[in-house]
Amino acid sequence: MQNYLEGLNEQQRTAVEHIDGPLMIVAGAGSGKTKVLTTRIAHLMHKGVDAFNILALTFTNKAAAEMKERVERALGNTEARNLYIGTFHSVFARILRAEAGRLGYPGNFTIYDTDDAKSVIRDIVKEMNLDDKHYKAAYVYNRISAAKNSLIDPAIYKQDTQIQQEDARTTRPLIGDIYEAYAKRCFRNGAMDFDDLLFKMYILLTHFPEALAKYQGRFHYILIDEYQDTNLAQYAIIKMLGARHENICVVGDDAQSIYSFRGATVQNILQFQDDYEDVKIVKLEQNYRSTQTILDVANNVIGNNKNQIPKELWTSNEQGEKIILARTMTDNDEGRFVADAIKEQQMRNHYSNKDFAILYRTNAQSRSFEESLRKMNIPYKLVGGTSFYQRKEVKDFLAYLRIVVNTQDELSLRRIINTPARGIGKTTEEKIAVRANELNMTYWEVIANPDISGVQSSQIERFVIMIRSIQAMIQQQKNAYDIAFEAGKHSGLVQDLYNDKSVEGLARYENVQELLNSIKEFTETPDEEGELQDKSLGSYLQQITLLTDADQNKDPDADVVKLMTIHAAKGLEFPCVFVVGLEENLFPSSMSLFDRADLEEERRLFYVSITRAKDRLWITYANSRYRFGNLVQNDASRFIEEIPGTHLDKTFTGASNRPQAGGFGGMLNNSFDKMPSLKKLADKLAAPAPPAHKPSANFSADDPVGMSVGMEVEHQKFGFGKILTLEGGANNRIAGIDFGPHGVKKIMLNYAKLKIVK
Repeated sequence: MQNYLEGLNEQQRTAVEHIDGPLMIVAGAGSGKTKVLTTRIAHLMHKGVDAFNILALTFTNKAAAEMKERVERALGNTEARNLYIGTFHSVFARILRAEAGRLGYPGNFTIYDTDDAKSVIRDIVKEMNLDDKHYKAAYVYNRISAAKNSLIDPAIYKQDTQIQQEDARTTRPLIGDIYEAYAKRCFRNGAMDFDDLLFKMYILLTHFPEALAKYQGRFHYILIDEYQDTNLAQYAIIKMLGARHENICVVGDDAQSIYSFRGATVQNILQFQDDYEDVKIVKLEQNYRSTQTILDVANNVIGNNKNQIPKELWTSNEQGEKIILARTMTDNDEGRFVADAIKEQQMRNHYSNKDFAILYRTNAQSRSFEESLRKMNIPYKLVGGTSFYQRKEVKDFLAYLRIVVNTQDELSLRRIINTPARGIGKTTEEKIAVRANELNMTYWEVIANPDISGVQSSQIERFVIMIRSIQAMIQQQKNAYDIAFEAGKHSGLVQDLYNDKSVEGLARYENVQELLNSIKEFTETPDEEGELQDKSLGSYLQQITLLTDADQNKDPDADVVKLMTIHAAKGLEFPCVFVVGLEENLFPSSMSLFDRADLEEERRLFYVSITRAKDRLWITYANSRYRFGNLVQNDASRFIEEIPGTHLDKTFTGASNRPQAGGFGGMLNNSFDKMPSLKKLADKLAAPAPPAHKPSANFSADDPVGMSVGMEVEHQKFGFGKILTLEGGANNRIAGIDFGPHGVKKIMLNYAKLKIVK
């Protein structure tokens, strides 16, 4: 038997050696699907099929290049170069260039990338005298893209009642007109965007029978990788191209269909058997990646989906350790737990940093893990994303806060003077810069003193008033969160992000909310002794600066921990994986709880995250996390209940009191009017320190829920005291306690360890 067939298991070999007729290869995670697909192509060519008659479609250029290389290696000749192997877009672009004349396009038509397309849309919105803040290019582009991927042209778009009602609900009734103008503009410019490469291919095959016959005759064998990720347009094109010979081989895993937000539909793979008679189905269930324990968990979880192709992953690998399920008090504790676990595994089992991956549902969750990894000097890299504090919307918000604290910060001022757009154009900004140089004044002094600078503008005047009104809160000694909340509100930044309902816009809005959450937690988190320290905006900004100034490792192949969303992790594998944030309304997402199809996709996403792990898997969730500025109590994700208890090693890590903003940082950022006089300071330094308290022999912290005003309590450091006041809600109560020689301390009961004396 030929060498290229060696090493295949029985099911893989069955899939490879099947020649004629429709074939569906259900390839479970880690089952070697790429090997099967490339070996099948090599086998077809070995059996005499001409390379020019084989079409193989993938979703990434990397996958296409790897397939060609493997086929060449297997056959030992260069015939693989004649294969039509590539992404849907690259292969269809090649065909469309050859057939462009039929569609009225030049053969060298331009292909617009996403930025090009959005730029054209902006021009059209401007020409139509529409509000570009409301008809944002990103939102309009996403609507047009979704329409094309659903094979809806401008005429159908404008006539479809449901689509028109949806646009009316979002108060954007003219998107159909923009779509129509955009299509005409692209045609006039001799250009197609990425979605056109699918849409125009469909038009070519449906409107020109001779073109359809030509390519049906050319492609005797069609192979599609990741079939579960195809959308309606891709499905329709494949169906037409394969109609003559029906030698269609699709490879995929319905359990890994997680891209519905891009238009992909799992129904394409689930209904493949209904599309063709005598379909051969081969299930690749042997996993070469993970331990059996990890696979058992994955099988149990995905088994709860009703809409699926049943399969049972198994492996000849070892049974492996139990999955660690960790519950933490807060999301910051979750970050510390993960960082601690990485350090422990490195010392105990000699793993490298690159052996670890932290997977989360949304990009906004990266913050607590980034902070914890930095504090423990563990190098990391965000894959497919930007470090939390380097994201544009986060930097924009922080720039507002820095200006409120220091109006001389010209870099921050110039960043946000017209963000969001408030009618202060580049010409005005350049004029301000020139006047600042001429008068030897700061940028702020120029805009704040129009009578002196001569820079008159009602928009600038309103901007200055807004900044000054927020600054007044510092004089009122408001904490960092209260000031940040007002800055987000009055600047219009939060509202501007909220109005953008695109996928990217939602992510940006979530990131700003996560920043506000981190500020809220900063203001309510005590130091090691449970005492609240300086919670000023200046103190917060200093802490953030120390985090964001940390050196970032730029080497893509460096020994670093990987942080990424689960969507970005698909196709990857790691020895050790942390799947974090397993809480109701986060994972599964709150937006998926009212529809079975959406909920099942969330479960598939969890399945994908589990099957990224080779040796060890951790699943974590937090009892509470800040959301929209409020401390929210969380229920564990329903997906956790779907894991057999025999496969879990459960642990709980409580809140660890930690310094957040005390010490020199807090002192340096206090406003001068808050600093004590020199005499008071000298008196304080000269006074004898209160005697150290030795905790009672039977000291044991009591449940803070039962504590009330008037009670006498014992603190491990401050000694005996009396509760004078209680503030806050059930989950963040702050007690004012008189500890005699130590004075009255503000203590956060959930963190401080107090024993009730009487």
